[in-house]
Amino acid sequence: MNSDWEDRVAAAWARFDDHAEEDAPAFRAVIDALVAELPGDSPLGPFEQACAWDSTGHSDKAVPLYRRALDGGLEEESRYKARRARIQLASSLRNTGRAEEGVRLLTPELDAPSDELDDAVRACLALCLSSLGRDREGLSLVLGALAPHLPRYRRSMAAYARLLVEPAGE
Repeated sequence: MNSDWEDRVAAAWARFDDHAEEDAPAFRAVIDALVAELPGDSPLGPFEQACAWDSTGHSDKAVPLYRRALDGGLEEESRYKARRARIQLASSLRNTGRAEEGVRLLTPELDAPSDELDDAVRACLALCLSSLGRDREGLSLVLGALAPHLPRYRRSMAAYARLLVEPAGE
């Protein structure tokens, strides 16, 4: 899609917090109007609609839209948005009681090319793991993501993160 459309979508999201909770349908209508400008087979449409449903508290409605976007070629359109879709889909799956699906979806992202979403992958995966009672694994991911941001103790926090999941003596 062209940069004007992307700019207008970004502007709509920049105003998201200006909408009161009861104005959620009005916000989704703004996104729907922008999506209506796209070709019917564009994966950007269901992605933006999924984000709008998700951000207004309807993970159940977001899940099929994220899947449609990913299945429709969102990766080819934007690797970054596809990664966002996987993160947000995993979160929505967790919110709808399907945390195991979220773990399966995000685990490969740990080995994906690094970008600014790495910490979000780990945070969301940690939440999915925690929902499954796998708190040590989740804490390990969160500490590992946090360690590089610390002004001190980076090495020790990274080591502690590994020790949470590695058997003693390895």
